[in-house]
Parts: sequence; structure tokens; C-alpha cells
Amino acid sequence: MPKAAVFAPAGRPLPLSKPLSALRVKLFADGADKTAMAELYANPLIQGFTTNPTLMRKAGIADYQAFAKDILSVIRDRPISFEVIADEFAEMERQAHVIASWGPNVYVKIPITNTRGQSSCDLLRCLARKGVKVNVTALTTLDQVRDASEALAGGPSASISVFAGRIADTGIDPVPLLAAAVEMLRPHPQMELIWASPRELLNLFQADAIGCHIITITTDILNKLPLVGKDLEAYSLETVRMFFNDAQSSGFQL
Repeated sequence: MPKAAVFAPAGRPLPLSKPLSALRVKLFADGADKTAMAELYANPLIQGFTTNPTLMRKAGIADYQAFAKDILSVIRDRPISFEVIADEFAEMERQAHVIASWGPNVYVKIPITNTRGQSSCDLLRCLARKGVKVNVTALTTLDQVRDASEALAGGPSASISVFAGRIADTGIDPVPLLAAAVEMLRPHPQMELIWASPRELLNLFQADAIGCHIITITTDILNKLPLVGKDLEAYSLETVRMFFNDAQSSGFQL
């Protein structure tokens, strides 16, 4: 049975479904549950971590700094991103320096704009000059990738998070856009592209096929990793049995 493939902008097929050990893309766990993060820290497949205020709110986090420092007492040697929680750029800058002070493995998440749509590139440029490691977040266009990479040029290590899942939610294939973003960052070896907001396990292999540096993975997708390489006919049979057993358990009659 042929392996699944996606197509690059030029129509060249990109092979998917390789063994996890052969993947070049780095897996970063995305979440805000301390227990789950600590367990994932013990998993050699997980090379970094990200979180955000929305995930923290869903997890019931009440004290941002206490949560962050608690997590950092466990995760001391892998990249981890924490986001500013301000909307004015002067306050974002102040918070960025506070967050950066928490540890050498910390990246500061800065949204590509504030809530009024004003570009954060001047702030990115300022933080890069001051040596702050930044993770620019919530990007959805190549123009934003270009502007962010230009602002961060010459600075320390940085990440640029393109929300591929949100792009896909609009009916647009994110693969060509992310592939172009990889090329856009090639002149900046200190920058890494993050495939953010994945929707399914296939995205992991798509990200790897186009040379994306990092993909953030939520727990629900991580739980599907044992399915990689599963025989599809066996999976079909399991599905048939599931439907049959559920019908029997429900006591349905026709």
C-alpha cells in the first residue's frame, strides 16, 4: 500500500509516515498542567515546551509567576516559552525582561500585534538588541513572518510561531505557507520556525517533510503517537468491531 504524501508548491510529493526516530522536526509539548509537563519531560521525544494564558486559564492557574517558577524547577535544560500578558508595548517590554530573568532556557512569547492590530516589530527589535530570546506568536501570514524575522535579525536565538491549524480552519492549506516560511528563515540560522496549533498527528509528518524546525504538540495528539505505523487494515477491523460492540452494549434493536 503506498504511503501518504502531501505535495509541495511545485507539485513534488513529500513522503510521510516515517519512523518517529527518523524525524528531524523537534516536538515541543504545549500545555499548562504541571503533572503532565513533568511526565513529558521524562520523554526523550519531547525537546521543549510552550504554554500560553489561554491554556493556563483552562488549567485553573491562579498565580502566573508561581506556576512558571514551579515548572522551571523541573524543566531546567529544555526551551520553554511563557507569554507576556500586557497590551501596551512598554508594559510588554517590562514583562518580557521579568520573564526572561526566570531562566536561561526561557523564551518570551510576544504576540505579532497587540489587540488593536498594531505591529510588535519595534518591540521585537528592541528585545533582540537587548539579548532577550523571543518566541513571536500568533502569526498567520508570510508578511508577518518576513517582518518578524527582519526585526529579530542579528539577535539571540528566537522562534517564530505560525498557527498552521488556525490557517487550516479557514479552508486554506497551511503546508505551502509553512514551506515558504522555512525558506524565509534560512538566512537566519538563529531563528526556528514553529508549526503551532496542529490539528492532527499528520501535521507532525507534514512539518517534518517541509523542514519545519519545531512543532508544538498537545496531549491529545501526543496520545496518538502509538498509532504511527499501524496497519490500516487492522485499524479498519478494530473500527468495525468497535461499532459492533457499542451497538451490542447499547441493546439496540431493529
